[in-house]
Amino acid sequence: MNIKTSLFTLLCCLCQFALFAQDTTEQKKLRQHVYATNGGDGPILSFGDVKANGAHVNTAPRFTLFFNVGRNYNYDFTKWLGIYSGVNLKNIGIITKENGTKLKRRVYTLGVPLGLKIGDVRGQNFFFFLGGQYDLAFNYKEKQFINGDKVKKFNEWFSDRTPLLMPSLFAGFRFYPGIGLKVQYYPNNFFNQDFKETVAGVTTYPYRDMASKMFFVTLTYSFGDTWPTQMNRFGKMLH
Repeated sequence: MNIKTSLFTLLCCLCQFALFAQDTTEQKKLRQHVYATNGGDGPILSFGDVKANGAHVNTAPRFTLFFNVGRNYNYDFTKWLGIYSGVNLKNIGIITKENGTKLKRRVYTLGVPLGLKIGDVRGQNFFFFLGGQYDLAFNYKEKQFINGDKVKKFNEWFSDRTPLLMPSLFAGFRFYPGIGLKVQYYPNNFFNQDFKETVAGVTTYPYRDMASKMFFVTLTYSFGDTWPTQMNRFGKMLH
């Protein structure tokens, strides 16, 4: 690290220290409205709507539990209205079945949501939420089964088989102490129709005539930094 970089880093640290030292009334008010929560999607049950050359392709529901985690940052305008954003890691995909062949395809995505909360947003009770999200697909995995036997498996980092960015819309509700239910819909194709591959000198576009949409239902969770206490309270409610 050179001297200029060291001085710049030191200056940033000093400025940050000074910012916290000058604890103004405005900053105190801001921190009362802004807070972080540990949360995201839990178990995900996804469904695909796939067509090849205009004909429906049989699909199967896909259930996954790992790894769906996130961290959100909230801003509450009032006790009844707020917004949030953050970063969330998800495992989403589609399963197709045709002529004895089953294909399981999934992507890991890193998503940034922007949501609106309406209800008891400052308390531990019920509120609605809705919004949109952009996911960045960074790992693609595919498994092929023929008559129940796995015959092929591979994964690719930042694959061209799916779009790099996957927009979506979501809506749901949350109830005490931080568990909720959410539906999320991806209006664009799951597969990249411009993807091409060359096998034995022959170039093909495997997804050119395929239309593939996806949505999923998931149990969401959103806990503050004191989430163990909240879960203990939830456990007492169940007993």
